[in-house]
Amino acid sequence: MLSRRSDLPLDNDSHSRFLPWLVAFMVFLAVLAMAAVLILGTTAKRWDSGVSGTLTVQLAPEDDPARDDENLKQVLTVLAGTAGIQRYEALGKDRLLKMLEPWIGAGAEAGDLPLPRLVDVQLASGADLDARELQRRLRARVPGASVDDHRIWLERLLRLIRTVELVAAVILGFIALATIGTVIFTTRTGLAVHREAIEVLHLIGARDSYIAGQFAGRALVLGLQGGLIGLALGVPALAAIGYLATALGTAVLPDLAIGLFHWAAVLLLPLVVAGLAMATARLTVLRTLAAMP
Repeated sequence: MLSRRSDLPLDNDSHSRFLPWLVAFMVFLAVLAMAAVLILGTTAKRWDSGVSGTLTVQLAPEDDPARDDENLKQVLTVLAGTAGIQRYEALGKDRLLKMLEPWIGAGAEAGDLPLPRLVDVQLASGADLDARELQRRLRARVPGASVDDHRIWLERLLRLIRTVELVAAVILGFIALATIGTVIFTTRTGLAVHREAIEVLHLIGARDSYIAGQFAGRALVLGLQGGLIGLALGVPALAAIGYLATALGTAVLPDLAIGLFHWAAVLLLPLVVAGLAMATARLTVLRTLAAMP
């Protein structure tokens, strides 16, 4: 499809010089949007697998440590007799302090804060446990007990992530449409500029597919140049975002690290954009020439 020599002076067209920079800008936006889609998708899967099917039982702290231990014992007794619970574990105060360390610092001790007692509950696969009924039974034994059903806020969080993913995917679609529109405009302008040369090529027997190959090859080169420029701008931006997110700490934000699969998908963007530009230019030329008298 691509000829080694060009019978049209497309390299001298001034109107096509801006195409690589427009493509670079769109690839830069596409890199950010695609990274957002991939990272959010991975985060949603990790949260869904890590939090789904879990409950947390919380006991208000008591002034009397013995009463505190007795309340915990009552809760564990109820959990042991509840169908659908695969396992449960009472979290020690040292572990609670470790979990609170990003907010209260590393120097706090168990006696400095009135820490509640927490019990991590893992439900059996496919279990349909009524969290409200469990909380009612627990409060019959321990009035201050409460059940935090992670499935409720997890569903809302995943819904938010899916919405952001959809918005990023729509942005990718608009970027693709803008790229196609830019290539169509540039190609049609080139056809108008070189109309006389194209007519001469027709007179000596050149087929429309041959002429389309001239424009497609030029679009491929310009698209690849712009894609590499956009990638050169987008990769440092992604690296900086990942570094800042890692430095901030995953206790506050989800893990925004970019994996090898994410990088591979991002690095393929220039080739995808160049291929899209080539196909668009070829199809535009064929349709335009077919409509010419």
